[in-house]
Amino acid sequence: MFQLKRAYDEPAESDGTRVLVDRLWPRGLSKERAKIDLWLKEIAPSTELRTWYGHDAARFDEFRRRYLQELNNEAAQHALEQLRDMASKGTVTLITAAREAAISDGAVLLDLLQPAK
Repeated sequence: MFQLKRAYDEPAESDGTRVLVDRLWPRGLSKERAKIDLWLKEIAPSTELRTWYGHDAARFDEFRRRYLQELNNEAAQHALEQLRDMASKGTVTLITAAREAAISDGAVLLDLLQPAK
C-alpha cells in the first residue's frame, strides 16, 4: 500500500517506510524530525521540469505528462521497482515538501504506483 504525506506533517507509526521523493531536502526540516527512511532523488522531477512547473495548478496536467516521460529511464524504473518491492512488505509513505501534495510529483507517483481498481 502506498500513501502520500507532506514532509512537514508529523510522522506516524502508520506511515510504514517513509520515502522522500523530492530532489531537494525540505527547507527547515531536520533529518531527525523528518524520520525519512530512504531518499530517492533519482525518481524526482528534473530541476528544469520542477522550475518550469513552479507548482502552478494550471500547469499540473502538462507537468504530469512531462514527468511521466522523465520516469522512462533506467534509474527511475529501478527506483519504482524498489518502491513496489517495499510496498509488498508493508505500507510505503511517499514524502513531499510541496505545499499542495495533491499537485506534486508525489501525487503523480502515487497514481502510478497504486494498483488499478
